[in-house]
Amino acid sequence: MIQRFIELGQGYGDLFELCELMKTNHNRIHHTFVFVSEKDGNKVASVAVALKPVGESKFMPIYICREGIPYNPEKQSKRFEIFENAVKERDQLLITLEVKHSSIYVDPTLYYQYLIGVLRLYHYIPYLH
Repeated sequence: MIQRFIELGQGYGDLFELCELMKTNHNRIHHTFVFVSEKDGNKVASVAVALKPVGESKFMPIYICREGIPYNPEKQSKRFEIFENAVKERDQLLITLEVKHSSIYVDPTLYYQYLIGVLRLYHYIPYLH
């Protein structure tokens, strides 16, 4: 099984696209995620949805809005609430993980490989077959 992150943006207008992807593909949702990281003392969130492969395909897309949403569990931003509501409307569990910030990686591809490793480690996505 090949898993690949598809970055939509940083959680501004593209957050609505992510929510629409969840709406139109609700039967394909595997898991929904919030990746919390810290940079310069501020916590930020990436929101993501992993979709099940289509038919006989061995490709699992993971759509993500990377690190553009301020994260504060006591008082969430409106954008985070929009995503959270979309997850609840689809009757999904929102999985929250604390991860390293992408800025410590030279290339976003390395960051996404790290995230895939974390998701496989915790059995949130399947291993390679």
